[in-house]
Amino acid sequence: MTQRPVQTPDIVRPDPRLVSGLAEIGSATASGELSKLGVRSAHLTGPFSHTPGVAVAGPALTLQFMPKREDLYQVDEYADPERQLHRHVLYHTQPGDFVVVDARGSMTSGVFGEMMLTYFRGRGGVGVVIDGCIRDSGHAKELGLGLWLRGTTPNFHSQTDIFPTAVNVPVACGGTVVEPGDIIVADDDGAVVVPIKLAPKLLQTAGEHAEWEEFSRIRLAEGGDLRRYYPLSAEARPEYEEWRRQQESPTTGTAE
Repeated sequence: MTQRPVQTPDIVRPDPRLVSGLAEIGSATASGELSKLGVRSAHLTGPFSHTPGVAVAGPALTLQFMPKREDLYQVDEYADPERQLHRHVLYHTQPGDFVVVDARGSMTSGVFGEMMLTYFRGRGGVGVVIDGCIRDSGHAKELGLGLWLRGTTPNFHSQTDIFPTAVNVPVACGGTVVEPGDIIVADDDGAVVVPIKLAPKLLQTAGEHAEWEEFSRIRLAEGGDLRRYYPLSAEARPEYEEWRRQQESPTTGTAE
C-alpha cells in the first residue's frame, strides 16, 4: 500500500438534518438571512455555476494554494503524486461533502481534472467551489457534481503560477473566509458559506422567511398588491396566519 508522506486534519461534520434543511432554503435566502445575523456578505464572489440546475449543500473540506516558488515546489504531476496536497483533501471525502479551494483566482491552473473529480464523486462528494479553474471540464460536467468555478483551463494544477500548500485550514475563497466544516449552500445564484455556529439559527429564521414568501408568491401570482404582500405587511399577517393553519390542518371530508 502506498504510504502517504503527509498527515492532514479531517473536519467535524454537522448533523445531516441541518445540512438538508439549509439545502432547501437556497443561496439567496441564506445570504439575506445571514446579513440579518451579522454576516454582511457570505457570497463566494467569482465562482459561478457550471452545472445549471444543481442545488446542494454540504460541509466544506478546504484546500489552500499559494504563489509558486520554485525552490519550494518542483514536483512533477505524476512522478511523486503523494506529495501533492490537492489529492490529500480528496482523501477526506465522505458522502455529502463539498471541497472549497482558494486558488487565488488563477485562470491558468486546473485544480482538479476528470480523474480526481471522478474519485471525489465516487466517495460521495456533492460539490466543488474553486476560486480558479478545473480542466477536463466536458467530462467533469457529466459526473453529477455541482461545480462553481471561475472558469476552465487545459493546464494541470501546478503547471503555472500556484501550488497547493495546506488542507483543511481557513481559506479565502471568492473574497470570503471559509473555515473547515462550514456549510456551503450553492445553486444557480452562486455559493454561500454558512458559518457553522450560525447554521441552526439561520435554518430557523430562513424557514420562517421561506414560508411567508410562499404565501406571498401565491397572492402576487393572483394579482395581489406588492405593497401588501412583499415584504409581508402587518396588515397581511392575519391572512398569512390563517393560510398557515389551513396548510397544517389535515384535509377532512365526509362520506356520502
